Amino acid sequence: MNRIGPESKEARRIGAEIVFFDEFGFSFQEPLGRTWAPCGQRPVVQRVTSKRRVLSTAVGLTLSGNIYKHHVQGSFNGLDVIAALKHLQRHISKRCILIWDRASIHRDRRVKAYLATQPLISVEWLPAYAPELNPEEYCHANVKRHLKNATPLTSDDIQPLIDRGFARLRKRPDLSLSFFHRAGLSVKDRRFNSQVQLSVVDERG
Repeated sequence: MNRIGPESKEARRIGAEIVFFDEFGFSFQEPLGRTWAPCGQRPVVQRVTSKRRVLSTAVGLTLSGNIYKHHVQGSFNGLDVIAALKHLQRHISKRCILIWDRASIHRDRRVKAYLATQPLISVEWLPAYAPELNPEEYCHANVKRHLKNATPLTSDDIQPLIDRGFARLRKRPDLSLSFFHRAGLSVKDRRFNSQVQLSVVDERG
């Protein structure tokens, strides 16, 4: 992992964009947060009781401060990961060093076969059981934090809530920078864009 760190001479030498990648899901049962109610009344949050994953989002977070996201209905499969990677490639034309964990979906045979045909993408693996080393973990945790006490009634109600969470990041590039710091990575502010780019592809039905 040392040779592909944020200040890596190797990454600069080959002119590569480093992308931290991960997926996360949303259900109707996101965690509750603090709220309020009139004195003497218990606050009640009414929402759908289903805990199934209704929407999933893949996020690519780059060292230059760009965030690329791709939504799908339900859970991700190998083909969805490939679609998310293609989305990245439409916006990142140079060589890309993809850093992700060893989740089974990343080792899917279809994903492996696709990556084998992509000379501009190389993969580096995060250590096992170390999500805290991936700055994207802090990115999606930030988005999810703004969904506390949300009361979506349908899957169509969830995506606008997620988009608003990412919109907050667009106005706060300093937050994106903090995700790298929390992962123990040193990123110089001068290398960070003043605006976070949010790119969204169409959802899969």
